[in-house]
Amino acid sequence: MQRPRRYPERNPGWKWRACALLFAGLYGTPEYAFPQEEENTSEPLMESVVVTATRMERSLYDVSEAVTVIGEEQIDRQGPELIAEMLRGLPGTWFQQTTPGQGIPIIRGLKGSQVLHLVDGIRLNNAFFRDAPNQYLGLVDTYAVRRTEVIRGSAPSLYGADAMGGVVQMLTREPMLQGGAMTTSGRVYTGYETADSSLVTRIEAAAGHEGMVLSGGATYQDHGDRRVGGGQKVRPSGYRSRAADMSWRQDLGEHSEILLSAQYLEQPSTPRVDELVPGYGQENPSSERYEFKPNRRDFLHARYRYYGGKGWFERFEAHLARQVIRDDRLARDFQAPDSVREFNESTMDALTLQFNSPWGDGPGGSELVWGLERYQDTVRSSRFIIGQSGVESRSDARFPDGSTMDSTAVYASNRWEWGRLTLDTGLRYSRFEIHLAPTSETGPALLTPSDLTGDIHVGYEISHGLRLLANVGRGFRPPNIFDLGTLGSRPGNRFNVPNPNLRPESVWSYDLGFKLENGDWQGEAFVWYADYRDKIASRFTGAITPEGRLVVESENLSEARLYGIEAGLRYRASDALSVYAVVNVTQGTEIGPQGGHTPADRVPPLNSRLGLVWEPSGRCRIEPYLDLAGRQDRLSPRDEEDPRIDPAGTAGWSTVNLLLSWRGNERFEAGLRLRNLTDRNYREHGSGIDASGRGLGVWLNVGF
Repeated sequence: MQRPRRYPERNPGWKWRACALLFAGLYGTPEYAFPQEEENTSEPLMESVVVTATRMERSLYDVSEAVTVIGEEQIDRQGPELIAEMLRGLPGTWFQQTTPGQGIPIIRGLKGSQVLHLVDGIRLNNAFFRDAPNQYLGLVDTYAVRRTEVIRGSAPSLYGADAMGGVVQMLTREPMLQGGAMTTSGRVYTGYETADSSLVTRIEAAAGHEGMVLSGGATYQDHGDRRVGGGQKVRPSGYRSRAADMSWRQDLGEHSEILLSAQYLEQPSTPRVDELVPGYGQENPSSERYEFKPNRRDFLHARYRYYGGKGWFERFEAHLARQVIRDDRLARDFQAPDSVREFNESTMDALTLQFNSPWGDGPGGSELVWGLERYQDTVRSSRFIIGQSGVESRSDARFPDGSTMDSTAVYASNRWEWGRLTLDTGLRYSRFEIHLAPTSETGPALLTPSDLTGDIHVGYEISHGLRLLANVGRGFRPPNIFDLGTLGSRPGNRFNVPNPNLRPESVWSYDLGFKLENGDWQGEAFVWYADYRDKIASRFTGAITPEGRLVVESENLSEARLYGIEAGLRYRASDALSVYAVVNVTQGTEIGPQGGHTPADRVPPLNSRLGLVWEPSGRCRIEPYLDLAGRQDRLSPRDEEDPRIDPAGTAGWSTVNLLLSWRGNERFEAGLRLRNLTDRNYREHGSGIDASGRGLGVWLNVGF
């Protein structure tokens, strides 16, 4: 087994002096639905219509919040393992990866259950969603996603619990066919990468007409062991993933439609690299065996939409869904005689109702968005010890078996427009009923936290194409089953014991910025601040297990002050050439129960992306770009104890990358990806594995 490479201290020097002069905007291009008409890169970026930020259709420029949009064509070009990778190099976001096949975005310094993740409007966050790096975003099929919208900053009125650092909404493909005659369409996408000898294939098809479409698709990923910078391979780090989806959309009349859909993704056996490879300060790995075996997500979804109402609402939308996530594991601690087999499952049912009600006769009018949400989540969990003879015996489960987490929320948000001034305000009342089943460690517990949260968003157009924006919100996160009742091994050589006496977390979020959409210039810049109260974190109890793991317990230990600048700029120099730049600066301080100040944990370093897009013809696209990150040596005590993070700090790094694509016609596109051309060996701060070394990727997208 290999050890992570120790990084020498480096000073990026001129690169950071250059980056400091640049401020940022949206990286990306207007989305298109392959294989329809060619992408029109002459259109302004902010003409993209988004729905997540306001739950109504608005352009990026008109939305007061800081929002990032990723279209499906960007996914095709980048070829990521995970949808979270697409947030690398964008304003306000950072990518963390514990092991291949798993990874999360860090948004304004917050992560895991501190950020709300949605799929087609339904929460991905479940009762055992960790407030730390986790694998659950890897259970959403990247290549079935047509669009991802990210709110950077608290979104408490429209989205409620967990939307403290932001919201990541993944909207899956919904093919649209034209005309009344029966027709068919589809595509085959395939790609290969040399850095991990990976193969990705997606096949999808649709049949129907304008009023009815039946569609489906399947995706298969096969990743070998990762080759990192310098040529060394990380073993074991390969895994496989298989996914399928199906949907049926039917018009019910001139003003209404229904959608029925199903999604499935499974990783049959994924090794956890940070447990299997000795980390910093470790002579031996924490585990001799650690597999997620399997991780799986099943999702059933029904959506009804009604348009064109003339009474007390103009539009109505209802969602009914069931999500089942399996988090099964097979592990054996280093030099331990017995293996541990776990079965963990969350079954979450959801019902959401939303109304859009325009009102008022002012110059810009007003619109009220209001609704109701109900979620019910049941956790099943069991654990067995497998002796050397193969005999199984039951042990205490990771989570209290039979625990439930139910919630009810009502919300309302209104938008006013007076000439150049817009104002959005909203409130939400949320009530939770969390039942913790009894275990050998704890008795039964019932928690009923509730909260009133809200936000205010102000926009003012200073001049044509330039808007000044200000946002204030108060969000909260109740403790979930993971926080309250986890028992067992944790990453970082820890062993968690339950604590059913936790309080909700809360955050006050503020930002001030501008958006620019003026001729050849598009961009945005925000300065932001988050006041995070009653933060739930692990505390070392002083005990050590017989296997040598540190015994920890979750508590409302501290407060955190997070702040930063996120910015970017894109300039269209000509019809064929545009350049862009993104830079993010994040800082954080944690205040302990005794008043001591330490750096906040896993705060991303100064990072940037610089690039250009050259399209010498309507068919060819060339995009070289440079990713950079500064040294991060402001480590929290938890970071210093984490074997995934060098206690001397994570070194700065830079990579040179190139994307090439060629469109033969409206049904054929091919491309090359050249990553980390200098073969730099580096690790993104907070990750559990070194990043990929030099790699060549090829891909084809064929429509029919």
